[in-house]
Amino acid sequence: MKNRILSLIIVSILFNLSLSAQKKWGGMTLYTVRTEMGKDPKATLKAVADLGYKYIEAVDYNNGKFYGMTPDEFKSYTKSIGLQPISIHMGGMNTKDADKQIADVKAAGFKYFIAPVPPMGMFKFDPKTRSLSMTEDVDRLVGVLDTISRKATAAGLEFLYHNHAFEFEKNSKGIVPIDYLLEKLDPKYVNFQMDLYWVTKAGVDPVAYFQKHPGRFKIWHVKDMDDQGRFAPVGKGTIDFGRILKNKKLSGMKYYIVEQDQVFDGMTPMEAIKTSKEGLTKFGFN
Repeated sequence: MKNRILSLIIVSILFNLSLSAQKKWGGMTLYTVRTEMGKDPKATLKAVADLGYKYIEAVDYNNGKFYGMTPDEFKSYTKSIGLQPISIHMGGMNTKDADKQIADVKAAGFKYFIAPVPPMGMFKFDPKTRSLSMTEDVDRLVGVLDTISRKATAAGLEFLYHNHAFEFEKNSKGIVPIDYLLEKLDPKYVNFQMDLYWVTKAGVDPVAYFQKHPGRFKIWHVKDMDDQGRFAPVGKGTIDFGRILKNKKLSGMKYYIVEQDQVFDGMTPMEAIKTSKEGLTKFGFN
């Protein structure tokens, strides 16, 4: 009798653990909660896990550490709370330090090594106008991305380039940078993280790019746009994610990442990612 009761208890525990595991789905970028991560990274990561997110994208790498943690510490801690490091935005990537950066990213458990903007001084942000711009030397950009991506691939990582709106704007030479990158970079080494907000902001249809370059967009950044053109939680704006999601297979998407660069109307970053998590179900993300 005691053995039977013990067995029932064990089965119940395993069942509840299974249900708990099933509740975790979807991904988010730690950029949204960057202020919180700067104060208490472990507590913030635990809060993200408690919201039910399954995987994360990091944005902080400094002196061989991720949010002040060594690669092994970061990997161990995220695993202990049920989070999977999927991707990292490496704003400081460069050809000189690429081998070290790649080795650390690999050791921390990430799968995707991402260029969030054109690296090595080929991107500019004007704090006065809050405008973003990039180099017109797209051949140099192609060369740098090709060099680093081949190193990342050799190490077992996948290399992606993340877009903003400026890559869709024709430069003075008549070149649309995103088109040039898609055409010139070998998909064996370089693919893309499509930011659905910025594509929409640029006045471009994401699905048109899926059709023209099928399989190239391995991760999506999912954030909505309100009627003022500002960042908004998923489901609280005007972007038709349902239509885009229907083309998931065509795009090549393997993961999606919730992001909100800025919050408005008194909402906190943690509230924003909670609202986005709820909004994802509206469109069929799981």
